[in-house]
Amino acid sequence: MKMPKHSPILVRVFKEEAELEIWKQDSTGHFQILKTYPICRWSGDLGPKVQEGDRQTPEGFYRVTPELMNPHSNYYLAINIGFPNSFDKANKRDGSLLMIHGDCWSVGCYAMTDEQISEIYSLARDSFLGSRPSFQVQAYPFRLTPANLARHRNNRNLAFWKMLKIGNDHFEATHLEPKVDVCNRLYVFDAQPPPNSPNPLVFNPTGKCPAIVVSPKIARQALEKQSADELEYAQLLKDEVPAAPIYSGLDGGMNEVFLARFPGRVTLAQVLPYASRLPQLPPIRWVDNDGSLTSKLFGTLF
Repeated sequence: MKMPKHSPILVRVFKEEAELEIWKQDSTGHFQILKTYPICRWSGDLGPKVQEGDRQTPEGFYRVTPELMNPHSNYYLAINIGFPNSFDKANKRDGSLLMIHGDCWSVGCYAMTDEQISEIYSLARDSFLGSRPSFQVQAYPFRLTPANLARHRNNRNLAFWKMLKIGNDHFEATHLEPKVDVCNRLYVFDAQPPPNSPNPLVFNPTGKCPAIVVSPKIARQALEKQSADELEYAQLLKDEVPAAPIYSGLDGGMNEVFLARFPGRVTLAQVLPYASRLPQLPPIRWVDNDGSLTSKLFGTLF
């Protein structure tokens, strides 16, 4: 597949589909899908982790370094995804020891089988021997398609998920790892200084965002995808597709391929509706007044 053994990897996790993807950089410098693993168990409901003990598996963009790898885990092998990151801390979210690990048992983690985590851990370990001693984890509630966003349009996390979609679109449109920064308690992606700017970019997670633009090459490709998705999303709303329940009342999920293998772990316990405790995020700065998802930031480039 023209993927050097020690080239970087990138991990993408999707709760609702209960799937974990490993992408690996090929000889052209782009990431290509290497393998998709069914997730054996995740806990909580759709939505980000907010506080210690809420059983929520995290959603967002995280970075794993070698010190976050644990070969002596009680869950066979474990990879700490790095929660809380600067976005989580800026929004006063807390928690600890949020992992991708083995043993198919989750209390806020993405749990795989021991066989799966052996492969994933080995791929991560090999990637550290290359030129980039870290890798990115993108954790999503579901695949951020127009159909899924339309189904979950009544969920109070929708603005947060649309913000994550910007980074998702950058990656899916270019197959390049998005550069992630945080300012004004928001994620920003692939930011660079405006042309002829004399000052380097400085990001304060809780402070005002600096003047930024997105690389025109990335912006054009991402905008094409975003515009097509907006049209499809608008049509789905016009067609009044059924909306998913705001709160499922269930504790996590398991990919259906494991239902027969782990019958004792299928029953899902009811959990409290954590959504009532979610902090209100400020409006996403890229959303236009008419509801368009098109980034105003992109508009400055044309």
